[in-house]
Amino acid sequence: MKKKSAYFNVFPLLILVFMLTLSAACEQKDQDAETVDYDLPEQPEIATGYTSNPGWKTSEFAVAAAHPLAADAGYQILKNGGSAVDAAIAIQLVLTLVEPQSSGIGGGAFLLHWDGLEVTAFNGRETAPDGANQEMFLDENGDPLPFTDAVHSGLSVGVPGTLAMLRDAHRRHGKLEWKDLFVPAITLAEEGFRITPRLYQQVSADERLADDEIARNYFFDEEGEPHPVGHTLKNPALARILNRISEEGISAFYQGAVADNLVERVRRHDRPGTIRIGDITRYPDRETETEPLCNPWREYRVCGFPPPSSGHLAVMQILGIMENLNPPPEPLRADTIPSAEWLHQFLEASKLAFADRGRYVGDPDFVHAPGDDWQSMLQPDYLSERASLIGSESMGQAEPGEPGELAEMFGEHPVQPDAGTSHISVIDPDGNAVSMTTTIEQAFGSRVMADGGTGLRGGYMLNNELTDFSFEPKDDEGRLIANRVQPGKQPRSSMSPTLVFDSGSGDLVATLGSPGGAAIIHYTAKTLAGMLGFGLDAQQAINMPNFANFNGPSVLEEGRFPEEVIRDLEDQGHEISERSLTSGIQAVQRIEQGWFGGADGRREGVVMGE
Repeated sequence: MKKKSAYFNVFPLLILVFMLTLSAACEQKDQDAETVDYDLPEQPEIATGYTSNPGWKTSEFAVAAAHPLAADAGYQILKNGGSAVDAAIAIQLVLTLVEPQSSGIGGGAFLLHWDGLEVTAFNGRETAPDGANQEMFLDENGDPLPFTDAVHSGLSVGVPGTLAMLRDAHRRHGKLEWKDLFVPAITLAEEGFRITPRLYQQVSADERLADDEIARNYFFDEEGEPHPVGHTLKNPALARILNRISEEGISAFYQGAVADNLVERVRRHDRPGTIRIGDITRYPDRETETEPLCNPWREYRVCGFPPPSSGHLAVMQILGIMENLNPPPEPLRADTIPSAEWLHQFLEASKLAFADRGRYVGDPDFVHAPGDDWQSMLQPDYLSERASLIGSESMGQAEPGEPGELAEMFGEHPVQPDAGTSHISVIDPDGNAVSMTTTIEQAFGSRVMADGGTGLRGGYMLNNELTDFSFEPKDDEGRLIANRVQPGKQPRSSMSPTLVFDSGSGDLVATLGSPGGAAIIHYTAKTLAGMLGFGLDAQQAINMPNFANFNGPSVLEEGRFPEEVIRDLEDQGHEISERSLTSGIQAVQRIEQGWFGGADGRREGVVMGE
């Protein structure tokens, strides 16, 4: 077992530790096919709830991911000479196995890459099939379906884009062979991984996962109980699927038995979807590379993802609007909790950003940006104008602004929940960086599991990404909604993978992002403000309590704010509720000695590196 310098500092008390070794048969099977030297790591049981992680210093490279086995896969790929993109691919494949509730090959992802010269963006967002239409989430009376009924159906499944996007990113920025990147995930799927408390809790709490026969046979025992924490779970179906993709390329997923099985699983559901084989086979022909959005903020250049993601636009609107306000004398209390004065400005700026998000943002292949340029929403004069609407009292609900002339007038997007997702941040030994946010939307997506037609136990979860569209095509005034369902369209996202650079030197400063549905925007903005505004390190910024406003009542992380702060916000007219805001922020920032990584203690993330 190789020594991994940053791995064992995370959890000093390891419970249910076991060591798995490859069998002679497995070694023989892989001997001719593999060049990556992959050691099965020890698999600790991980604490649930909130853990205040210490952060990790590295000198050469760093990998931050939402599960120790996924981080370890990226670590070992880099040790084998892989690039940041290589590591991200290996991490994603392992996450498909060990964090099936959050992301996987049945979903979509956005990836930002820095090669020392330029930032490139790769869009692997799911798409609506050709059979989709703007009334597909309405019942026979024309009313929206109950949200959970729509999610737990074939209707919600979009055409997965993760593998096609990763192929394109690998072609541009990969160093190792494609098949080598599958070694960790295939090995773990065959040999098994320990169920962590988080996965156990997610399975136990889900009321619909067992409705799916394949998922029931995989996640539950013969008595219908979830497999317990520490149970070794093997996934032979996923191992078979990944083996084929590693040898044949992504055609093994988008064509043939795996594609046929995906279509069958969707179309034979009690509430079937409209995906056909042609929708699947066409996805790899899409152009996944796109132009990132990069904007100045203070002494930095912040790069993020353009629409169909609303993330970067909203993050930069929040931060940009706040730059036009008089900062409070003490924005941060001594206990690293934001003051009520600073929170008031953040929450009000969030309302303004979410009002614009709900009116304007959608798939750019279907929706014209205000003034035909998404940057119109981030122009200094416009942000100054929006900031002038913030006073000393809560504005209640904000109205959209007018950042530029519109080709068509859009309606107000109704409020709908979104959740799930995972984030990966990587810095490789050459200084190349990846920020990748990846999702199947809700926990376990549509609750439909596909086994690739293998007939073996297990498989991968299919997304419910189409419920990110507006269920209603028009608002109460009869105006079409920008993010309505249309064939071939990508639903609006909140994912906010972010790369930050020093405006003067051009040096990379940080890579970061988070899961968390629409609150991804707030989590990312919070972390940027913490690191680059308050002078906190990445871990301290992540550890700050979470807060959000979606253009309505404000939400504070339960049990993390003093009564004094809550009372002061309420005195300013804010309607406050407290609930769990489970971010999963992964961030790596440059320090004088190399890199400093932070992983969110609200999930199971760790940072590894040397």
